[in-house]
Amino acid sequence: MSLLLVVLLSAVVLSIAYVTYGRFLARLLRLDPNKATPAVEFEDGVDFEPIEPKFLLSQHFSAIAAAGPIVGPILAGVAFGWVPALIWILIGCIFIGGVHDLFSLTASIRHKARSIAEVVRDHMTRRSYVLFLSFVWIALVYIIVAFTDLTASAFIGRQVLENGEIVTGGGIATSSLMYLMLPIVMGLLLRHTKLSLNWATLIFLPLVGVSIWAGQKLPFSLESFLPTPTGYATPAAVQAVLADNARRVWDVLLLIYCLIAAVVPVWLLLQPRGHLGGYFLYVALAGGALGLMLGGEPIQYPAFNGFVSESGQYLFPMLFITIACGACSGFHSLICSGTTSKQLAKETDAKTIGYGAMLLEGMVAIVSLCCVMVLAKDSAAVKNPQPNLIYALGIGSFLEVLGIQPQIGVSFALMAFTTFIYDTLDVCTRLGRYIIQELTGWHNRFGRWLGTALTAGAPLFFLLQPGVDADGKALPPIWKTFWALFGASNQLLAALTLLGVTVWLWRTRGERWVWFVTGIPTVLMYVMSTWALVSMTWPKFFDKTGSFAAPRDVVPWIGVVLLALAALMLVEAIVVLTGGRSSTPPQTGKLPAAMPT
Repeated sequence: MSLLLVVLLSAVVLSIAYVTYGRFLARLLRLDPNKATPAVEFEDGVDFEPIEPKFLLSQHFSAIAAAGPIVGPILAGVAFGWVPALIWILIGCIFIGGVHDLFSLTASIRHKARSIAEVVRDHMTRRSYVLFLSFVWIALVYIIVAFTDLTASAFIGRQVLENGEIVTGGGIATSSLMYLMLPIVMGLLLRHTKLSLNWATLIFLPLVGVSIWAGQKLPFSLESFLPTPTGYATPAAVQAVLADNARRVWDVLLLIYCLIAAVVPVWLLLQPRGHLGGYFLYVALAGGALGLMLGGEPIQYPAFNGFVSESGQYLFPMLFITIACGACSGFHSLICSGTTSKQLAKETDAKTIGYGAMLLEGMVAIVSLCCVMVLAKDSAAVKNPQPNLIYALGIGSFLEVLGIQPQIGVSFALMAFTTFIYDTLDVCTRLGRYIIQELTGWHNRFGRWLGTALTAGAPLFFLLQPGVDADGKALPPIWKTFWALFGASNQLLAALTLLGVTVWLWRTRGERWVWFVTGIPTVLMYVMSTWALVSMTWPKFFDKTGSFAAPRDVVPWIGVVLLALAALMLVEAIVVLTGGRSSTPPQTGKLPAAMPT
């Protein structure tokens, strides 16, 4: 099988799913184009503002498609082979991830654009609501930790290409800083001049390309500004220390960015950056796919590496939590019910925004997986996989078929990688702030800054941990330590969201299809994510002799807290579904007559 066939068949399968299963889901939900959405009903120009679906799709896609559909498929493909990864991506995004996103978005707009946690409160209990919010906030902290360190790692070091050209991390940092300035200028012009969104797109999107080109010409390397450490025997050791310190400085700077970006008005940064980022990522996806189809590169990597990877990971359940966002992601429910539902112009747009964007993300995951498929089994990139470099080199080689210079192609891919993450980082921080404000009731300026500071400050604790263990051995990068835990907590969040949606649908509709459409995905995601979380945390509580030993690391303890929160919420849901208690009386199984069947 060739890469061309893999990409074409995947695109056909996802397109058919959108037309058929997507339409079926929309009919089940009875989406009504004539019913006023919260964006229309509560339009205020700040949080609630209806947007044309083509523009909202780019913003939503940019927010949900973080590093997950790149890092996850690459790590899983290297560990288990590309066939199981491809199968899970296709099945997951069609029957689980797409359902999760569409139904959480619809649940939010049917509840006045309130969060999925508030939907849980309405149809379960107040206790469930607090449990859900607590789980979400911890999961958001994990996301910020993993994605911040991933971005920082892209800003350091250098990559020598096969033709001798060099791509520097400092150049990517410069491009990223320039990219962040563009949406601010764009937002100001849109707000205070008569510049239309179409013209703004035509002007500023090419400037993103200019920033990619200019970055390598004017690299901003933190390593050159840091004091040179002494006492190391080799220049390589000195460079390693400089790179590690530079990464930590970038971690802090990125968290400061999150702090500021999470409190500024959405029109100044979130909306224009999401709009530009969405179109930029469309170009990245289209360019990579086109280069794949025209390049004719053969598949070299094994289709299946067995049920146990070389690092000792088991296919079940690790495949399902390693490939998170590319197949299903609980984080998406926070975007759907946090920002997107406040901008949806018509109910029927939910199919395109909720279900369609998830399928697009599935294609991003497949293109990322193709970057592994072209590698040889004994390739140096496979032995110590760095997903951002595997993705960048893969996309760079695909774009080279289109006549784009390798240095520009690799820079473009790395910039796309960081663009995916930027949109997620400040959205996560903003959502974390909402949760703190909701739990404390502090909705004033003090509460806004305190909630943001706590959400951005907690990751700092993890990111500034020493890079060596108690024996002085170097530890893996922070993002590697947190990726599996992020994946498990993220997928468990998806299970809890689906659980809440299932309760909502059963209590308001009472129809059997609920158990098949959302019930089965709930069970699958719950089992796989808790299984993975237990397998990662349980061994940490025993020493080499098998005796119980309380870990000093906070990570396994947080894993236990997540498991406890998820278990308690499951108990709450079972009690409600069996008629034990609920926070509000169940509604009838019939929807208003205005809803088309």
